[in-house]
Amino acid sequence: MAELKTSRNDRSVADFIAAVEPEPKRQDAQWILEMMESVTGSKPAMWGPSIIGFGHFTYMYKSGRTLDWFLTGFSPRKQNFSLYIMDGFSRYDELLSAVGKHKTGKSCLYIKRLDDIDREALRKLVETSVAHMNQIEKKRS
Repeated sequence: MAELKTSRNDRSVADFIAAVEPEPKRQDAQWILEMMESVTGSKPAMWGPSIIGFGHFTYMYKSGRTLDWFLTGFSPRKQNFSLYIMDGFSRYDELLSAVGKHKTGKSCLYIKRLDDIDREALRKLVETSVAHMNQIEKKRS
């Protein structure tokens, strides 16, 4: 089986954040980093070349195959921030409406900058998702 490109590695999170441009995006990335570390109680780690992940869970495919993954994470992409909400968004309509200007993918929340959103609503969304993922992981144990 092919090895995943997006796997945990030893690259420096601090160096990665320091290289984010422009400065306002770097400041937003630092806030997201600190918020996610606070919410998860986990130290950040690089996953692949450009994702910062927090915590750990075992993702199980319908086939039964498993994959080690992070509970939540983000990437300061050129166009926007991608925030990874691992259980998707189907149960978070109210929280999403409170977040403000955003787009979603299957498990990605896309925001351009923190000035466009309600930071406390974002924190609550991440907290709620992480708590749900921890419950799933606990049931498997």
